[in-house]
Amino acid sequence: MTALATLTVDLNALAHNFHALKTATGVPVHPVVKADSYGLGAVACARRLLAEGADTLFVARAAEGVALREAVGPGPVIYVLDGCVRGTASALTQAGLRPILNHADQMSDWQAAGAGPCGLQIDTGMNRLGFRPEDAPEPFEGLALVMSHLACADDPAQPMNARQRGDFAAVAARYPGTLRSFANSGGCFLGADYGFDAVRPGICLYGGGPEGRPDPRLKPVATLTAQILQIRDVPAGESVGYSRGYIAPRKRRIALCASGYADGVARSNSPSGAVWMNGTLCPLLGRVSMDVIAIDVTEAEAALGDTAELFGPNRSLDDAATAAGTIAYELLTSVTARVARCYLG
Repeated sequence: MTALATLTVDLNALAHNFHALKTATGVPVHPVVKADSYGLGAVACARRLLAEGADTLFVARAAEGVALREAVGPGPVIYVLDGCVRGTASALTQAGLRPILNHADQMSDWQAAGAGPCGLQIDTGMNRLGFRPEDAPEPFEGLALVMSHLACADDPAQPMNARQRGDFAAVAARYPGTLRSFANSGGCFLGADYGFDAVRPGICLYGGGPEGRPDPRLKPVATLTAQILQIRDVPAGESVGYSRGYIAPRKRRIALCASGYADGVARSNSPSGAVWMNGTLCPLLGRVSMDVIAIDVTEAEAALGDTAELFGPNRSLDDAATAAGTIAYELLTSVTARVARCYLG
């Protein structure tokens, strides 16, 4: 049966972005494949990244790590960013996963379990997970990595970036010989001082720009398309969609496409959303509904069965996110299981 909405993942573009990030930073790239590789499929993406030379991966949840370990085998190092959440030490150990320890209780639980290598997160100002610098533990056996996370890496002019970098460098110096990881996607482009020993990009691997806009160094990886179900003419003065979200000022020709918020297309796309249709950027009209969006094809070629590109090589992920009032991360991770996945490369 032909899929009405499809998310196509270009694994060759993913490989290109992996090597572009290695070139930009000059240090090993440890891909972040959490949240099912930002919705693109962790198993397929991880396997390709490993084939390109990655040897260390990051997930968020223990369950993600267990599933990934089953898929990729015993070779790569897999870190779990949530850390040793209470009750997970045994599962982490059995799957050969390494928790990123975020506070004293996690550290106690991991050490009490007699477990193996782990990482340590230092919170240098984001006030998310991690030890505050003044609470960082003394060096201990099994510590393989120390990391922190930038809060404002998408804004190179933000002074907090340099402040966080300095705080991280000071704390990391307390753990000589331990791998240091600091830069996320945006951090990969802040300069050599931010690279340390390895970087942990996520969104830039999957085609999002480091500053929330397209970057020529990176290729689009994901393309979301939806098929036209019906084409109709709307007379001047008539409305389109729920709550009369759009009223035609003059006669318009619209295409109804098989994609809606049940597929992950945000309702916030109204009124600024647009799709690419046969060489033309076509505005979205009215409210996004559960299964259908309406687009204006008055100035475009369109026929039943044609597909509209919601984001991809012609409608960039970042531009589509901006139009929806969100970010590329949310656009990718919102694509639901109802949308068929297709892998190229």
